Amino acid sequence: MRNSKTARRLLVLGIAALAGACGGSSGGPPGGGSDQAGASASAAAGENVLVTVYKSPTCGCCTKWVDHIREAGFRVEVRDTPNVQPVKTEHGLPGHLASCHTALVGGYVVEGHVPADVIRRLLRERPEVAGIAVPGMPMGSPGMEGPSTDPYQVIAFGKDGGTSVYESR
Repeated sequence: MRNSKTARRLLVLGIAALAGACGGSSGGPPGGGSDQAGASASAAAGENVLVTVYKSPTCGCCTKWVDHIREAGFRVEVRDTPNVQPVKTEHGLPGHLASCHTALVGGYVVEGHVPADVIRRLLRERPEVAGIAVPGMPMGSPGMEGPSTDPYQVIAFGKDGGTSVYESR
């Protein structure tokens, strides 16, 4: 089943790319292609997808992560709050996966310094999980750039509290 999903995804992206390459010669919408293909490509790129971020008003690394997400094409709504814990609890984040900020996007919880491309993958694949998290604040993750880079994992978590590695960096 995963191969057929991948094939469909590649077909949609390929059609969108070809339509764009044809320029307006088809008489269709500007840039070629249909509105639906354009919407699919935009969603895959993170464009027009709202990310609601709950963070401390004084956290610099959270602000840098928000910048990273915006630069990747996501729309971002920041909700500064002195205590993000109630948001984490309300959305079922296992305590051992906590980081400094919590985001909600496309029906998922995104905890911590998750790279934008991993969020795009989550939204494309739509796995049956409650969310994904980068626990702690690993050096080298978006918003935590510095003189060194530590390996880290993006962890998927379910509503039942179960976890698995979604991606390693």
